[in-house]
Amino acid sequence: MTKEFVFMFDHQESAGKEMLGGKGANLAEMTRIGLPVPYGFTITTSACNAYYDAGQKISPEVEKEVTDSLKILEQTTGKRLGDPSNPLLVSVRSGAVHSMPGMMDTVLNLGMNDETVKGIAELTDNPRFAYDSYRRFIQMFGDVVLGVDSSLYEKRLETFRDEHGYKSDVELAAEDWKDIIETYKNITQEEAGRTFPQDPKEQLFLTINAVFDSWNNKRAVLYRQLHDIPGHLGTAVNVQSMVFGNMGDHSGTGVAFTRNPSTGESELYGEYLINAQGEDVVAGIRTPQPIADLEKEMPDVYKQLVETSQLLEKHYGDMQDIEFTVEHGNLFMLQTRNGKRTAQAAVRIAVDMVKEGILSEREALLRVDPDQIDQLLHNHIDPEHKRKQLATGLPASPGAATGQVVFDADEAEVLTNEGKEVILVRPETTPEDIHGIVASKATVTTRGGMTSHAAVVARGMGKACICGCEAMKIDLEAEYFTVGDTVVNKGDVITIDGASGEIFLGEIPMIAPELSDVFQLLLTWADEASTLDVRTNADTPEDVRKALEFGAAGIGLCRTEHMFMDPERIPAVQKMILADTDEAREKALDRLLPMQQQDFERMFETMQGRPINIRLLDPPLHEFLPNKEDLLVDVTKLQLTDPDSEELKEKENLLRNVRLLEESNPMLGLRGCRLGMIHPEIYEMQLTAIFQAMSGVLRKGIDVNPEIMIPLVSTVDELKEMRQLAINVAGRVEEKSGQTFTYLVGTMIETPRAALTADRVAEEADFFSFGTNDLTQMTFGFSRDDAEGKFLQHYVEDGVLPKNPFMTLDQEGVGKLVENGVSLGRATKPGLKTGICGEHGGEKASIQFCFDTGLDYVSCSPFRVPAARLAAAHATIRGEKEEAKELQLN
Repeated sequence: MTKEFVFMFDHQESAGKEMLGGKGANLAEMTRIGLPVPYGFTITTSACNAYYDAGQKISPEVEKEVTDSLKILEQTTGKRLGDPSNPLLVSVRSGAVHSMPGMMDTVLNLGMNDETVKGIAELTDNPRFAYDSYRRFIQMFGDVVLGVDSSLYEKRLETFRDEHGYKSDVELAAEDWKDIIETYKNITQEEAGRTFPQDPKEQLFLTINAVFDSWNNKRAVLYRQLHDIPGHLGTAVNVQSMVFGNMGDHSGTGVAFTRNPSTGESELYGEYLINAQGEDVVAGIRTPQPIADLEKEMPDVYKQLVETSQLLEKHYGDMQDIEFTVEHGNLFMLQTRNGKRTAQAAVRIAVDMVKEGILSEREALLRVDPDQIDQLLHNHIDPEHKRKQLATGLPASPGAATGQVVFDADEAEVLTNEGKEVILVRPETTPEDIHGIVASKATVTTRGGMTSHAAVVARGMGKACICGCEAMKIDLEAEYFTVGDTVVNKGDVITIDGASGEIFLGEIPMIAPELSDVFQLLLTWADEASTLDVRTNADTPEDVRKALEFGAAGIGLCRTEHMFMDPERIPAVQKMILADTDEAREKALDRLLPMQQQDFERMFETMQGRPINIRLLDPPLHEFLPNKEDLLVDVTKLQLTDPDSEELKEKENLLRNVRLLEESNPMLGLRGCRLGMIHPEIYEMQLTAIFQAMSGVLRKGIDVNPEIMIPLVSTVDELKEMRQLAINVAGRVEEKSGQTFTYLVGTMIETPRAALTADRVAEEADFFSFGTNDLTQMTFGFSRDDAEGKFLQHYVEDGVLPKNPFMTLDQEGVGKLVENGVSLGRATKPGLKTGICGEHGGEKASIQFCFDTGLDYVSCSPFRVPAARLAAAHATIRGEKEEAKELQLN
């Protein structure tokens, strides 16, 4: 019979990562290449999906395959599950397709009961180890499978230690653990309403159920949302024979990275604990030792670990995150996966692996996620600022943050939603705290190391984190911590430096980051690989300079209305809007003309010949006027206090004009090209400023490449009239200056009608720029602010929409309009330049869509340019791979 649901680690035909999950696929791969992997089998993601399809029940087919595979495991190891004389113990771990560290459940030491614990004590001649392992199993099983609060077990253990004068668990003897086990059973009976199961097969299937269930627990669902992991994939389950790191001083457990996950430095990096099980390291229960110390304590094991890590890194072509156990001096590999790393480390590792001949430049580019790049562009602590250190811990995730101290994950989320910046301080974090880590600016723990839960999660999110700060003593009930004589209460402000591990009282100034030479080199490779240009949305020379520093190829959107918003210009703009005669409006425009011209001169000089797409005035005119309600209050007050004043007459006149300009739906009213059609003198002033600025800059020997964009076009006749206006103004300035200008006139495609009639619109257009923000609003019939504030998040959480369409382009709907606009436009003009200038231009999935659709460029805000450059390279490389596959198939 063909196996569908369960595969042994040494099965000859690989079922692949989609079936076995990342952990299961890597365990099988390590087994095949001869590494010391404890034997076992993987229950596939198909079995998980079948479990949910059957109403969260294991099907008879899956149960039979698990039972058959268990027999093979027993035959191979020579041990039998539940056999008191030679018991098999197994671990049961989740293993999703995409790494989700700590989000789902694990149970160790499964197979222990009142009889097998005696057999293990006799076989190992180590009763203390046997009963310690049994109490661990009861606690883990009770927590994961039966839903008993794990802290109840911990509190009982703490009480026992205090009563007997013990400082740590390693001091407890076998008889002590026997007493603890009985109390643990009582807790389980009281809290779960049933006795702790003694049948190992019942234990096994209940645990498999629990691991499948954990695929949809709160923290796993949130993690998938944060990392864009599809919910339909399911998790695999790995059942693996146990090896024990808690069998004395020649045993231990640890986590190692083949390179430093914070800096990218090429060194074995990690931590281990002597006489411990794996959960002790990742849970942060004990503060571990640096992996380098293992060389002194177990030199042969350390040497084998280094050689194995190097082999795995070359085999997978990526930095590996390894879990290992040492049992009586023998090394066992429990897991390998591509390691989570900071953005800084990701860039350095990718570049170093090219230099070392492990990767090609294009392979290296794919090792860095564009979403990580944002981490490199944030502030860090000003080194010149004098500061007094409060405490230090382990630098678990770089970056700096300032915030109010909170001690509870739920409260961190609430305060952040209220607009406050907080730092979560805990003894240690668990996967249940993930929402608090997400909400906080940074996380600090007093226990745990640099591979603990808090560290791994924070690094993946690009958030600062300090772990193992043992000088801090936390009182969770009273909500304060102390460092020596210093007391820090909830709500007090601290600053942390995740790169150094330092904690400071109060707020400390931050400075802007600088892009490293290694990062610049990676982005140079990205530009060489990419066929999609990345421009920026910028409205001031300062924005332009920052974008050019980040590698922008040009400006894809210069919003001229932002130039009007200057407080010094608002009075002139308001006079222009409120003018009741053509003469008065012309006078106001004459005042604005030199201001606009100076703006464009500065932009052209900064751009040095790069393309600059200038959008003529777009928003409704009421946005430049005082708020109607505020005016009404002022008028009412003056009517009561000073009814004969000139100020009252001015305010009443202003209120009258504001009411005249008022529209029921201003975003769909008199704005964009409609404003130019009704008041062409406004666009004429802007065009004159553009061409006069162009004339002056050209005389300085600086090249200028303007692209004049007419906004909100719905019909070809609107564009035709506005295009002719631009040509006429350019002609007048050319005649006066004796110069000839080169420029483009095009439109922003942001209405569905423009996209649907793009073949006609293209008759009058030199380019199309898709304004996907407005196009999304009009296609969905959503007001962005109202939708995001009232129902859009609910839609995403309930699966009505896969993503927020204002963050990731809706390819199914809005995307079809973009595709239609491109194909129709180029049917009329084959060389038509196309791009997008909504913020989708900085989001990686949307950039992939733009590449697939054949756009020439994307445009985004300055700080998103580096990530967009990398995403554009990814899109090009994937496109080449797909093309190569198609050629092979044909």
